[in-house]
Amino acid sequence: MNHFADCLLDAIERKGAPICVGIDPVFSKLPEELRETNTPLESIRAFCVEVMRAVAEHAPIVKFQSACFERYHAPGVVLLDDLMRVAHELELLVILDAKRGDIGSSASHYAAATLARADATTINAWCGADGIAPFLEAAAEAGRGLFAWVRASNPSSDAFQGLTLQDGRTVSEALAQIVAESGAATDCIGQSGYSLLGAVVGATKPSDAVRLRDMMPQQIFLVPGFGAQGGTAEDVRACFKPDGTGALVTASRSITYAFAKSDAEDWREPIAAAAADMAQQIRAILD
Repeated sequence: MNHFADCLLDAIERKGAPICVGIDPVFSKLPEELRETNTPLESIRAFCVEVMRAVAEHAPIVKFQSACFERYHAPGVVLLDDLMRVAHELELLVILDAKRGDIGSSASHYAAATLARADATTINAWCGADGIAPFLEAAAEAGRGLFAWVRASNPSSDAFQGLTLQDGRTVSEALAQIVAESGAATDCIGQSGYSLLGAVVGATKPSDAVRLRDMMPQQIFLVPGFGAQGGTAEDVRACFKPDGTGALVTASRSITYAFAKSDAEDWREPIAAAAADMAQQIRAILD
């Protein structure tokens, strides 16, 4: 199977829930036992590996926030590569949350860099079709996936993405149309009927999701905002199709730092429990 959407749907079926665990390590928030005995990068590596082991039973895919590693310069990027290898060893698919965006040769270079290391990457598609095309070409050739940033989950995104254009569409809806058209090429569609070009649609915007779901029938939605940002299972329902496919709900802090609100002796246990609880919540709205 050499198409990202098909691989993702297969992995979701095997794990039983369309959830993604975001891995955004911050040294100061790691368990004290890791911070006291290791360098920052050693601590981050140990933490990320244990998080992946804890959630692998419940989540088909993890999402690494590139910025958390890039801040440590070249050694951080080397660590990121190593952790993506470990994820694959644990039979987890990988999204690299890099949100790269440009046109022409610059976009091609970004595509080569991100898609060589991960099963999918996030892109900033606000340059329009010219900004999507180089990533799409690289992804189609490599059997990788893309998630174009269409509707953010943060409150202030409304100030721009919610603006109404003269034709009645919002800015996000205009971008959604570009994403749908760009991802509709024959070589982009898998056996599942989904495109390798998906869309990021925030869980905190459920009313917008209804319209965006209609506009992008072939896009798998990557849905941030669940958990720590306030999004609930009921909020993400509109991102799915009636058959229960079409969306991948992602949570980061509410899972990876679950130990901060727990009295458990082993900090790994609350992480595994949080992932299991999220999977149950999402399954409940799809049953």
